[in-house]
Amino acid sequence: MTAEKGWGNDVPWWDERPNGTQITPAARHLLETYSGIPAEKIEDHVIRIRDEAWNIFPYPCIGQFRFLDLSLNQMKEYAEVLQRLQKGQQLLDMACCFGQEIRQLVADGAPSENIHGCDLREEYVALGYKLFGDHNTLRSKFLNADVFDENSALMELEGQFDMVYAGSFFHLWGYEDQVKASKAVARLLRPQKGSMILGRQIGSVIAAEHDHTTNPTGKMFLHNAESLKRVWEEIGDDLGVAFSVDANLQQLSENHSKFHTDDTRRIWFVIRRG
Repeated sequence: MTAEKGWGNDVPWWDERPNGTQITPAARHLLETYSGIPAEKIEDHVIRIRDEAWNIFPYPCIGQFRFLDLSLNQMKEYAEVLQRLQKGQQLLDMACCFGQEIRQLVADGAPSENIHGCDLREEYVALGYKLFGDHNTLRSKFLNADVFDENSALMELEGQFDMVYAGSFFHLWGYEDQVKASKAVARLLRPQKGSMILGRQIGSVIAAEHDHTTNPTGKMFLHNAESLKRVWEEIGDDLGVAFSVDANLQQLSENHSKFHTDDTRRIWFVIRRG
C-alpha cells in the first residue's frame, strides 16, 4: 500500500486536523522548548509536516498524528538510558521516522553525538529536521538502510551500539521476517553484558499472525510476553548469546484501539544481553 496507489485521504486512519489529544502535552513542550516554535503555531506546523509525510507512505501513525508520540521516556529504563549516553555509550533509534525520540533525549541532556538514527525512508529524516528546526545544531548521525540488506551502511556498524531503541519496528512483519530483523538488530549490539534492545509495539493477549493492510508486507505477528521471551531464547541459541527479556502488555488508548480487535494490546519490552 502506498499513497501513489491512490489511497489518498479516504481511509479511516486519516484525520484532517489533530484532535485535542493527538499532539500530546509532552510533544507540545518539546516543540516549544527544544525547537522554539510558538505555542499558537504548533498545530499548523505539525499539519504541514504530516501532509508531506502522508504522500511518502500513508502509515496510520502519520494519518492520526501519532508520529509525535513519545514513548522511550515513558519507560522505567529512561533514566538509565540517559545516564549511559552521558557516560559516552552509544544508542541507535531503529526506524526513527522523524527522530522525535532522539530530540527528546537531547532535550533531556543526552549528548546528540552519541545517538544514531536509522530509517528506511530518507525523506522522513529530512522532515525531522524540518519539524524540529535543528539541522545546524543536532550532531546525531542518521542512516538510511534496509535491515534485511546485508550490504547496507547499517551492517557496517555491527557490534557498536550499547543500546537500540525499537519503537513500532519489529511488528512490521510476519513471524519469520520478525525473527530475521531481530537477529540483524541483535548483531548491532556491543558484544558485552548489559547491551540492550528496548521499545514497544503492537501486541496481543493471544500471540498470533494476522493480515495487516497498512504493513508493507501485509502481515503482522503480534506477540505476548511469553511468545516474545520464547523467540528471543531461540534467537539467542542461534547466535550463541543469552538474552533476558522483560515484557508486559498494556491497554491501547481509545484513539488507537478502535482500529484493532479486543485482545490487541501494546507490548513493552527490554531485551538485555547476558
